[in-house]
Amino acid sequence: MNEPEAGASPDTSSTGDASAQGGLSRRGLLGLAIGGGVAGLAVGAGAGLTGGVALGRARAAEDAHSAYEFFGAHQAGITTPVQDHLHFASFDMMPRSDRDDLISLLQDWSYAASRMSQGLEVSASGAVGGPAEAPPDDTGEALGLPASGLTITFGFGPGLFENEDGDRYGIAARRPPGLERLPAFLGDDLDPQTSHGDLCIQACADDPQVAVHAIRNLSRIAFGRARLRWSQLGFGKTSRTTATQATPRNLFGFKDGTANILADDTEALTDHVWVSDEDEPAWLAGGSYLVARKIAMLIETWDRVRLSEQDAIVGRDKGEGAPLSGGDEFTAPDFHGNAIDANSHVSLAHPEQNDGVRILRRGYNYVDGNNALGRLDAGLFFLSYQRDPAQFISLQRRLSTDLMNEYIRHVGSGVWAVPRGATPGSYVGAQLFA
Repeated sequence: MNEPEAGASPDTSSTGDASAQGGLSRRGLLGLAIGGGVAGLAVGAGAGLTGGVALGRARAAEDAHSAYEFFGAHQAGITTPVQDHLHFASFDMMPRSDRDDLISLLQDWSYAASRMSQGLEVSASGAVGGPAEAPPDDTGEALGLPASGLTITFGFGPGLFENEDGDRYGIAARRPPGLERLPAFLGDDLDPQTSHGDLCIQACADDPQVAVHAIRNLSRIAFGRARLRWSQLGFGKTSRTTATQATPRNLFGFKDGTANILADDTEALTDHVWVSDEDEPAWLAGGSYLVARKIAMLIETWDRVRLSEQDAIVGRDKGEGAPLSGGDEFTAPDFHGNAIDANSHVSLAHPEQNDGVRILRRGYNYVDGNNALGRLDAGLFFLSYQRDPAQFISLQRRLSTDLMNEYIRHVGSGVWAVPRGATPGSYVGAQLFA
């Protein structure tokens, strides 16, 4: 729930992160036919609908059919416009797996991801085109659905390079210096069964079934080489990566990620998100580091806090999202007076108070039913991308006195190196094995 700095409007020019392509597959054509019917109904019923509703439906249909290229300079799913749904999964490599198993898994995952991101099935034979007496390659629940803006992003955890079994894959010497498990932070109550992992996959889409389909099928592909360690569903994005996206709200009801780094802020991305050619190791240049934190919110306790106190804890007005020092949502906070508490979330997290440290946020709300006490098991699945994990560590330590800590608990954690984007004919992470 950190507060990064502001950016500007989106860049939709060159990379897989920011450019939308039209994926006219068999599934895509079916989706277009379905979407076209909805659009036609909206136009036909124009007398009974406002222009705003019709426009909203047209935009929703356009979003549903969007497809983002898997290949590119950077992996998609980082600066791509944040989708509405998430399925995140962490995997551990199987015991006795070897270097060839790891490479073949990354190749198979990259091939399947490049197809699914375009609205295709995981293979040419797919869900129904293979032998009737054999299990199908694709599970089939996304048949007839468009690509829905699906992005699939892969990351490598510290244990992939070396663990208690040693250097399993001959890559320990190429481990990034900053890729270590995050240190313990004040107030952590981490569940080791829902933390860490050798590999991670972030699947984001505007249709939850498309995102779930992606993780389900990539898990099947991993069989015998890697096993699912834990996963998390998310909904209702809690940040934005383009100026055209409205600032979303978290489950405390506040606008979240007002000042996030945006996709067209090339300078900020270069300085704070992308690993550079001068950084170590060279194989990770063009990539980033992903931090995931599952943050449980004490919803019922928060809901009994008076509005003025909620505003003071956050440092912003709940209705408009403006800093308590005045202005509108995008007015820079003024920390020199007494309007904003020095221990409010905004004060502690803002770059102005943190030597200019910034991160790119891409989190989601989650609700996992209720706990044993009958309370909502809900909160924020925090995701951030940064050039160095030290950026997140610095911010999190700064938040040790955050007034919001009374109402949240960090219960899951992980960090992964995210390689650069793959080139056609290759696979994600190929540079690591070169």
